[in-house]
Amino acid sequence: AREVVVIAVMAALAVAGRAAFFMLPQFKPTAAIVIIAGVGLGAEAGFLTGALAGFVSNFFFGQGPWTPWQMAGMALAGYIAGALFHRCADKLGESRLLKWALVIFGGAAAFFLYGAVVDMWTILMMTEKPSLETALVVYTAAVPFNIVHAAATMIFILLLAVPVTEKIARARKKYGEV
Repeated sequence: AREVVVIAVMAALAVAGRAAFFMLPQFKPTAAIVIIAGVGLGAEAGFLTGALAGFVSNFFFGQGPWTPWQMAGMALAGYIAGALFHRCADKLGESRLLKWALVIFGGAAAFFLYGAVVDMWTILMMTEKPSLETALVVYTAAVPFNIVHAAATMIFILLLAVPVTEKIARARKKYGEV
């Protein structure tokens, strides 16, 4: 139950962050919070946080056939972040190199992973016959949006990674391993 509560809180923060920045297209802290959840809580918790954040936030932004794709993109980003960085979450505040590695990972995950998954939805669901030409057009048209999303993710990781992982570590210490 303790782990579920912490995952729910992180997902709620991701949803609130997306809602708070609704006026800035693609500039949202959601991916950063999901990645930080993966780092602080582990790969599975990062996956669940990402899937929940994508699902619940679309109650505000509109559910549709794109929702499972957004959930998958966010969930994969959280899972991979947890798999790569969870063991060194305690050292995040001490190591500038580790912090910048996480920032770069966040930008790459937002651009290449989340962007590719969501853009794949566009290719598969919005065209009658998917082709290489269609894929090139969709991915090229999405580059500015994915750049903004990646930049926002990097900025929010830079600002939030250390304090949030410290809070997660404090909760883990106080309430036992969550």
